Amino acid sequence: MTPLEWVLLALIAGAAGGVLLARLFRTSESAAPVAEPAPLRAPASAPISFDNAFARLVHALPIGVVLVDRTCRVEFANAAAGTTFGFDPDRALNVHVIEAIPNVELERRIGDALRGEASVAPLMLTGATGQRTYRVSIYPLTDSDEESRRVVIFSDDQTALLRLDRARKEFLSNVSHELRTPLSSIKLMLETVLEAPEQEARDLFVPQALAQVDRLAALVGQLLEQARAESGQLKLNVRDVDLEEIARPIVASFDQQAANKGIELELTALRPVRVEADPDRLAQVFVNLIDNALRHTRGGGRIRVEVDARDSDAVLRVRDTGEGIPYRDLPHIFERFYVVDRSRKRGSSGAGLGLAIVKGIIDAHGGAISAESMLGRGTAFTIRLPIMRIKRDAAS
Repeated sequence: MTPLEWVLLALIAGAAGGVLLARLFRTSESAAPVAEPAPLRAPASAPISFDNAFARLVHALPIGVVLVDRTCRVEFANAAAGTTFGFDPDRALNVHVIEAIPNVELERRIGDALRGEASVAPLMLTGATGQRTYRVSIYPLTDSDEESRRVVIFSDDQTALLRLDRARKEFLSNVSHELRTPLSSIKLMLETVLEAPEQEARDLFVPQALAQVDRLAALVGQLLEQARAESGQLKLNVRDVDLEEIARPIVASFDQQAANKGIELELTALRPVRVEADPDRLAQVFVNLIDNALRHTRGGGRIRVEVDARDSDAVLRVRDTGEGIPYRDLPHIFERFYVVDRSRKRGSSGAGLGLAIVKGIIDAHGGAISAESMLGRGTAFTIRLPIMRIKRDAAS
């Protein structure tokens, strides 16, 4: 049989092939080998002939395919296999597999397959794009002639799936923590009121319990907002709005809080800009960014909110002279539940949803948000939104 015939046999060889494909696309993180899989055997009928269309199909498969003969030399490899293992598929032909793929674990598993033992397990490989995890399936292929024994290797990139699975687990863990903390506080306060029903206890703990209820309601609201944004179901009530008119009352609402901390807060409208947007959603963006800046700026610092226009975009910018964001954290700050330096004991650090919600709102408007920061020197968030029109004074 030709190498391509062997590859097709591995893909369609009855129940064993079906099990192989099912396991190839399984997303479990289990590293356990397949329990006693049967080797794939060629049918007794005459070999099937293949045309160039099939050859192109195998070479175009997103799953890496490598065929190794009984002397551990590469008989066939497609482009996806070359990407997985970092070799040129054409140059790898007739090369010993350990030379083409210098991996001791893979060599051991190929040896097991030549002795009739199949395996499906993850394999971590480091390449030009960093470390990636592949689900590698290795199956023995035999026919009536034992001298024709071969091994077929399938590789399927699982890196993105594993990353999503980790994100799911972190999401559940973070949600559980954020919900459990206020619930525990409410329970403790109400138990205290029941055990000491004096008016003084009620006056002390009932307002605190209500504050924790408000915190829970706000968190649930944030979770719903984030879910709508990620699912593309964030509803926008779009109309012609002036950005300065949206920003000014919100900045004014933070004046007292900024004054109490000794922070200078100012709004600068470099030119009047109008956009087609949802004013309530944009107000939410300003609230989250200003609140974030206040929480991370010490007394004596400065926060500046700017409204401007550049090219065909409206530009909203919130600058602060706060503590800044470490370089390693900067690419992740718009991820849900991502909190910079969780080791800091800051009760006001938030649940890590504010910036994720901001990004969802800006994305829904067809805009973009970015952040620049220098540790200890401050942070600047810049938002660009498509302009409907710019109103300029006659003098300008």
